[in-house]
Amino acid sequence: MLVSFKWLEDYVSLPVTPEELAEKITRSGIEVDGIHRKGQDFDHLVAGRVLKCERHPNADKLTVCLVDIGEGEPVQIVCGAKNVAPGLGVIVAKPGAKLPNQVKIKKAKFRGVESNGMICSLQELGFEGKVVPKEYAEGIFVLPEDVPPGTEIASLLHLDDPVLELELTANRGDCLSMIGVAYETAAILGGEVRLPEAEYRPIREKAEDHIRVKVDSPEDCPLYTAKIIRNVKIGPSPLWMQARLMAAGIRPHNNVVDITNYVMLEYGQPLHAFDYDRFGSKEVVVRRAKDGEKLVTLDGVTRTLNENHLVITNGKEPVALAGVMGGADSEVTAETTTVLLESALFAGPVVRRASKDLQLRSESSSRFEKGVDPARVKEAAERAAALMARYASGEVLEGTAEARALQADPVKITVDLKKMNAFLGTELTMAEVAGILERLRFPYEQKERTLTVTVPTRRPDITREVDVYEEIARLYGYDLLPGTLPRGPQTPGGLTDYQKKRRIVKYFLEGAGLQEAITYTLTSREKFRLFSLTATEEIPLSLPMSEEHSVLRQSLLPHLLDAVRYNRARKNENIALYEIGSVFLSRGAGKQPEEREHLAFVLTGLWVDHPWQGERVKADFFTAKGILEQLFAKLGLKNRIRFVKGEPEGFHPGQTAEILFDGEAIGVIGKIHPAMEKNWDIKDVFAAEIILAKLLRAENEPLVYSQVPRFPSVSRDIALVCGKDLSAGELKETIVAAGGKLLTDAKVFDVYEGEKMDADKKSVAFSLTFSDPERTLTDEEIDRAQERILRALEEKGAYLRK
Repeated sequence: MLVSFKWLEDYVSLPVTPEELAEKITRSGIEVDGIHRKGQDFDHLVAGRVLKCERHPNADKLTVCLVDIGEGEPVQIVCGAKNVAPGLGVIVAKPGAKLPNQVKIKKAKFRGVESNGMICSLQELGFEGKVVPKEYAEGIFVLPEDVPPGTEIASLLHLDDPVLELELTANRGDCLSMIGVAYETAAILGGEVRLPEAEYRPIREKAEDHIRVKVDSPEDCPLYTAKIIRNVKIGPSPLWMQARLMAAGIRPHNNVVDITNYVMLEYGQPLHAFDYDRFGSKEVVVRRAKDGEKLVTLDGVTRTLNENHLVITNGKEPVALAGVMGGADSEVTAETTTVLLESALFAGPVVRRASKDLQLRSESSSRFEKGVDPARVKEAAERAAALMARYASGEVLEGTAEARALQADPVKITVDLKKMNAFLGTELTMAEVAGILERLRFPYEQKERTLTVTVPTRRPDITREVDVYEEIARLYGYDLLPGTLPRGPQTPGGLTDYQKKRRIVKYFLEGAGLQEAITYTLTSREKFRLFSLTATEEIPLSLPMSEEHSVLRQSLLPHLLDAVRYNRARKNENIALYEIGSVFLSRGAGKQPEEREHLAFVLTGLWVDHPWQGERVKADFFTAKGILEQLFAKLGLKNRIRFVKGEPEGFHPGQTAEILFDGEAIGVIGKIHPAMEKNWDIKDVFAAEIILAKLLRAENEPLVYSQVPRFPSVSRDIALVCGKDLSAGELKETIVAAGGKLLTDAKVFDVYEGEKMDADKKSVAFSLTFSDPERTLTDEEIDRAQERILRALEEKGAYLRK
């Protein structure tokens, strides 16, 4: 909400500067986002009258003007505006003026012709193009004929008027009006509120004889009023009104439309003016729209309506979308002579639904959505009628046609002083609380230690006792509320076991050389199921911002691959990223999805790069597997993890393994499939994703330290021949099971497949370590253990290579 400081002074005394007022309003709970000033040298801006225009002798698009600026002799000014003409009142920046774009005006020559100043458009004075009247949007602004040359423009156009920008929360719709801000300011400063006058002489002819009102949906429109103003003369509104509208961010149109917008800003009550002669009947019918019904709104767009939208009709067809925007067929034009003035109360939800469905937001809809004061519906109409009588020469018919189903009784709330002080931690007296209520203009009745407060209808946000507490606290001063320490037993903060393990995972991965990535939880319909460990139905957003972010993800890898592509496109070839985040799995329609925490990482490019040693090692499957193995060991879960060959979708079938935890699949590790890499425009990317939540909630094995052995260990190497379908992991499990307590370690150090082996066979070599912490082992003991191992391997289909 943009609030003109000088306009606000019409309703409340302001014995403070704009900066002081902004500070006080912010301290009371409504943030002032800024103070806007046009900021140019006002002393050198004056009104002028163009006496003569001639084409520039050396430039077809320039005009040489002789302008009276009220200083005796006229001055010569070269102007490039298309609409400059003799007799027009114009804005002149004299030499010495400094415009908002930091352009300083001085005497100059344009193509050899002297120019003593500049004829200005409103944009050149700091007004935004969207608020400049359309007829002057492409040229200079034309002043009214009654403005004499030499008049200071600063006061005429309110250029010296500071404008406060209020950042309002949804519950403070009352401050979407100058009168609402005046009540707030008066409560803060302790002044009186002066309400505007609405005096006019109606003609002796009743409005109800010319228009009837019928509401078919009273729950959507509990109050609708209509007034008739005849013999209006359409023209520009007064300059002061145009200036105030532009300062508030609204473009002036003509006197009738400007008056409805002005009163909306003044009272917070949206109004609409129809051309009575183009309305199409003598009856206003408010109803829900029919499915597929069409309406051409004021912006020239044809809107398709449905039964969730409320419309104003002439009994046959829609002429306006209630609370949002009027229709083009009945708008006020230069030929309008009779105005049908609407002032109504529309329910916020139905206006919000129409505004959202049609993507049509207006100053009117924003006010109805937050709630307007039912007590001001008729007051605003009377004020607008008075202004139309004064500034459009209109004749207001007596009375108002209306349909009313409104029950707007003020809310009454009883406040206990002792309870309130205990809640706020204050020691306010009854007199102090009563004084604050009087400043708020909240009537009250006092009885012993309680106050029964009557909340005005302009404050629909106050419905409970605690709401009154808040009003008392903010007017008393939040900074004056005492600070107290919490009472009762206190415990130091700490991390849960899950959080501690989660940090271990993060620290380990970062220590291993990976960098954390944080990607979007939302993805596209094409990507959401890719690489999913548990594929379910999609979980779409109701109103997505874009198709790329319209569905909840089921895997972390798609966006990590996006990050790889982004880096590779910028010549960052060596990438190691990880992410810990949530994926979402559908549980069926109408049920909350399951949110599960995953860990994923991607590796590509060089894993080791030591140029001074000539060592360059690319990341591969075993790099990724080694990272996971060390992570599982760090969590004390290594002995419960197995890697088995797998072919999940999206991964290379020959370089991929599934990860089992206690026999249950919890993840996948491998190389991204070449077809997938082609889609992402990447290559040689190794990735892993696991269900982290299952690991972090598992009971980990206790960390057991053993003594440094005092007796030497013995190593034996064996080379086995087995079928290609028998994995090294299965062989190792057999060796460990058969080796007994003397076997302390078994490692694969070679795998061979080649011309000296049968096509369906391979050779796997293991290094076995035997030791006993109490004594030195003999060769016989080691031979017996090795024999047991070989027999078990033969049963598995593996035999010693000769």
